[in-house]
Amino acid sequence: MALPDWALQLGYEGLDRGLIPDIIVRLAIRALLRQRLREIDHGSLEANNAAKMAWIKSVKQRTCIADVPEKSNEQHYEVSTQFILSTLGPHAKYSACLFPTGNESLEEAEILMLESYCAKAQLQDGQDVLDLGCGWGSLSLYLAQKYPKSRITGLSNSSTQKAHIDATAKLRNLTNLNIITADVNTHDFPTTSRFDRIISIEMFEHMKNYQILLRKVSTWLKPGTNPDSESLLFIHIFCHRNIPYHFEDTEDQDGDQSNWMAQNFFSGGTMPSHDLLLYFQDDLTLVQSWYLSGTHYSKTLEAWLKLQDQNGETGLQELQADVKAKGQDPTEGVKAFYRFRVFYMASSELFNFNGGQEWGIGHYLFKKRA
Repeated sequence: MALPDWALQLGYEGLDRGLIPDIIVRLAIRALLRQRLREIDHGSLEANNAAKMAWIKSVKQRTCIADVPEKSNEQHYEVSTQFILSTLGPHAKYSACLFPTGNESLEEAEILMLESYCAKAQLQDGQDVLDLGCGWGSLSLYLAQKYPKSRITGLSNSSTQKAHIDATAKLRNLTNLNIITADVNTHDFPTTSRFDRIISIEMFEHMKNYQILLRKVSTWLKPGTNPDSESLLFIHIFCHRNIPYHFEDTEDQDGDQSNWMAQNFFSGGTMPSHDLLLYFQDDLTLVQSWYLSGTHYSKTLEAWLKLQDQNGETGLQELQADVKAKGQDPTEGVKAFYRFRVFYMASSELFNFNGGQEWGIGHYLFKKRA
């Protein structure tokens, strides 16, 4: 039974004020997750496959790569840098980390996931590497340090992210890192700038037409002269195990009918299915894919939530100062603080659902099509 709209709205108002105990929030989230699974399940493998094919056809017909990239900045990437950093590990990795035993510290889990990218993407010192959707620079800075002879380029849609990465690189005396602020919808590299490796970590979930995106990205890879020197694209996404869907802040049948996540954190976003990118191989060919249990992401998010609470007083003050500087009422900072708590909590519950086997992490390695 779906929760009525009035109950959801009342609950959302309570969340914005931090009035609802975490245990109640988590129970409600689990109920909404069960509702979500009912909404996306069409009743049979045949019906689900037909719905997936129709969904893929519809995104291929879209005219742009990303619908509302400015919303990503508003909701995530140009929120106060100091606040975000106060909730993350020392490498500022704003994406899933790796907990193979479950007992790792957040810093250890950050490094383990970063190292897994290096291995899976077959990185070597001396390569030209693009970090596509570089966030607060966790991967770009790590690679610039690890591979001093490589030339690392990071692309972000956020000017405040660039400012943070540039300042950090300067402090670490890293001279092989260049950060570009651009919208992937319109940005293109000059023909003189091509890459041995392109790595994209949790950017594709903000995209829509993967056909256009992957075609563009394929042109940024260097042409391989032989199998030993092939240029490669590595992608990390979060995903549902088999059904893709949109995060929409409308009540249409393909959207996110609970709305809160779409309105506050993923406007114009996508929940890919683990196999989704396999349907977009016009310009790139899959070499290998991996699935990682959602429990890795759940542990990451619980660590972020713990840090947010530990640094709560300064974090709240930072958000209030940030919104005031942007000409908004300081109460919007209070809302943002509690919304991030719920975002971390809700996302943790999602990735922990069914033991991490319902939603999880997909890794993919592509090469240019011959």
